[in-house]
Amino acid sequence: MMNSLTDLLDLAHRVGRDDLRMSILGEGNVSIRLTDATFAVKTSGSNLGTLTESGLAECRFDKLLPMLEAEGLSDEQIDQTLFDARVKTDAKKPSVEALFHAWLLGLPGVQCVGHVHAIAVNQILCSPRARSFARRRIFPDEVVCCGTESVFVRYTDPGLALAKAIRARTLKFVKRTKREPRIILLQNHGVIAVGSSPQGVLASLLMVEKAAQIFVGAAGLGGPVFLDQEQVQRIAGRPDEHYRQSVLKL
Repeated sequence: MMNSLTDLLDLAHRVGRDDLRMSILGEGNVSIRLTDATFAVKTSGSNLGTLTESGLAECRFDKLLPMLEAEGLSDEQIDQTLFDARVKTDAKKPSVEALFHAWLLGLPGVQCVGHVHAIAVNQILCSPRARSFARRRIFPDEVVCCGTESVFVRYTDPGLALAKAIRARTLKFVKRTKREPRIILLQNHGVIAVGSSPQGVLASLLMVEKAAQIFVGAAGLGGPVFLDQEQVQRIAGRPDEHYRQSVLKL
């Protein structure tokens, strides 16, 4: 468990760096599966850049996941369930976005989740071109680190409603593409990366922000010029790219 928490804190510090501007103040959150029954997630209001172990809460999946089937819960009931989900009762309150972390950590192969409000990504997500950024790819390393396309979730207020929206859109994405996502884009909000390790999540977050910067720059020059679907699928299927993915721990 200590190694997992150390790796998670390293991810938080990397994406919370001032120079990257992916997350400031209390923005964003990270999580990692600890056991079949529990996971660690950032607590509400903690800063990713300065996160310590006291800013993490170990939570039980079986306390949070049933909420995704519930209807009509009040904010007070949701808050109480978040508190009740803690393994240690003296831990701080888990982020309300612990709800979508709990569900995403149940996807095949997913051991870690990172969520940030990266500037270049949000420039696109707050624009009319958000869907094309989610569906298309513009260079090979974007395919390698972010997948052939991203899940796109229309704006939904954070909390239980957002967790339900992420679940619904992700399930539709998997059914349509026959692939698990690496990146989930939240309109007017931010980006989520899922992966088998904190290192893989970091790689995806760094690459999606680079892709967004290139997209914004190319849009100012009349573009971007997208890869066609045959090119994207060929890149995704190359054995040497699969090897690179294993090295990057994606």
